[in-house]
Amino acid sequence: MSKSLTGVRIIELGQIIAGTYGGQILSDMGAEVIKVESPKGDLGRNPSVAPLGEVSGLFLTFNRNKKSIVIDLKNPKGKEVFLDLVRNSDVVVDNFRPGVMKRLGIDYAVLFATNPKIIHCSITGFGSDGQYRDYPALDIIIQAMSGHMAVTGEDGRPPVRLGIPLADLSGGLFSSQGILAALYEREKTGCGQHMELSMFDAMLSLLTYMGTMWLNNGELPKPPGSSHEYSVPWQAFKTLDSYVVVAAREEVHWKNFCRSLEMPELMENSNFTTNFLRVKHRLVLVPILEAAMAKQTTDFWMQKFRQEDVPASPVNHLNQAFAEAPAIENHAVLEYDHPNLGKIKMPAYPVKMGSQGNLISTPAPELGQHSIEILKEILSYSAEKIHDLQGIGAIIDKGAN
Repeated sequence: MSKSLTGVRIIELGQIIAGTYGGQILSDMGAEVIKVESPKGDLGRNPSVAPLGEVSGLFLTFNRNKKSIVIDLKNPKGKEVFLDLVRNSDVVVDNFRPGVMKRLGIDYAVLFATNPKIIHCSITGFGSDGQYRDYPALDIIIQAMSGHMAVTGEDGRPPVRLGIPLADLSGGLFSSQGILAALYEREKTGCGQHMELSMFDAMLSLLTYMGTMWLNNGELPKPPGSSHEYSVPWQAFKTLDSYVVVAAREEVHWKNFCRSLEMPELMENSNFTTNFLRVKHRLVLVPILEAAMAKQTTDFWMQKFRQEDVPASPVNHLNQAFAEAPAIENHAVLEYDHPNLGKIKMPAYPVKMGSQGNLISTPAPELGQHSIEILKEILSYSAEKIHDLQGIGAIIDKGAN
């Protein structure tokens, strides 16, 4: 069954997460994604990172559906192979440090001269120019510098990193959006373009209304733990056996919450009749709610809250999250058969396109698995030419072809 991006070919020079997650998203939409790797391979292949057997679970996740070709871009003949691929592709993605593409002789000026319709997306840490262009752009560094760690965790305690690598993931999320927009623009104009995405900029964008409040009112939010600076009750409460989140900001839900607690006097208290007043008097109200919630189990409260239409949830760990009904009903887990590891399961792409059926995934590639296949089928190279390129180390085939 054809997918939305069937026929779109993407060359991925990206590594680890920021340069690969966007390609994974686009591959789930049907794009053909070809990883052009050095003889050492994507750094994300490091088996010590999220190890599954002798393979990196990180690599298996972000590189499903892709093909791998090993090209030595420092070899002039290798660069020629790469540019032949550019002639036959739609998009090039890289997350090298600024200046690397130019030193390799494959910056946008060269890509454009090779294929004027090519779309080139560069993902950087802090931008291609400026004071910070050469700073290391690891996820935790971007999280810290962009202010996210300052608003994560609890007030008065050390800063906390988000539990997911959001700075790295932002590179993939925003780059995939930009690439889709560029593909649509090319349909109208016939022209490709170069686009750039700074992970630092992406994380500032994700501050959303917190950024707006600082830029306009000079408000510096404190790390709220699980609570919310503008809403009460809106936080995790300890129960007899675990935790429950309650988000009863709206007055109808606040009244339902009070009824669930069998504490109608709270909704009648003049200090708590509106969300504005509950925020103002949170230091009085929250301890009362905490004491009430601690008297019963999570299952008890969840039954009550669902009966009374109170926005609430248990605080799940992953074993519970993937067992929730929507995870099963919405096919939120996909699987593929890995040649060495057997059946591998992982989170699925969440957008369900009505015309495409259930998502089918193929295993993340072995290093150079598709080198010969790509040279034969996409570039129509002869067996003799491929043999010569192998002989001088311009390309390396580690697949079965």
